[in-house]
Amino acid sequence: MSNQSMIDILKTTPLGQELNSAEIEVLATIINSRPLKDHETLIEEGTTDDTLYIIVKGGLTASRATGSGDHVTLHTLHAGDIAGAMGFIDGTEHSATLRALRETEVYELQRSEFESMLESDPALVYKVMRAIIRTTHSTLLRMNRQFVEMNNYIMKEHGRY
Repeated sequence: MSNQSMIDILKTTPLGQELNSAEIEVLATIINSRPLKDHETLIEEGTTDDTLYIIVKGGLTASRATGSGDHVTLHTLHAGDIAGAMGFIDGTEHSATLRALRETEVYELQRSEFESMLESDPALVYKVMRAIIRTTHSTLLRMNRQFVEMNNYIMKEHGRY
């Protein structure tokens, strides 16, 4: 993928939405593109790494092991969502396994490369961290709404079901 293509795509992601053109160009120098095949595992539950993933094409399913060899799907992530935020920020173990739903492309941002920009471009680092928190919060709100709807359906509450 050309650097210009990555810059154009980064502009449309949550990380790039409030960055100016120069900041996006700087960010693009430390991001790598990674293609995933259908059903390929990106993150394994219980592992750790320091990578933030930005889904740019396709989707990922987040699932957890049930203990009986099966997995239960928690949520589906789509283009524009991010994954691995807590591991990226503080090295926390991943709480779910992420697998590609189909051919998927993610951008990878390594914490060590990102932190190397703290002194040279602190405003960029601040804006990206704010975007990570905003995007993670949005995903959490979607999951909470889905949980409430499912709970209402199961409990047959609020006359909607």
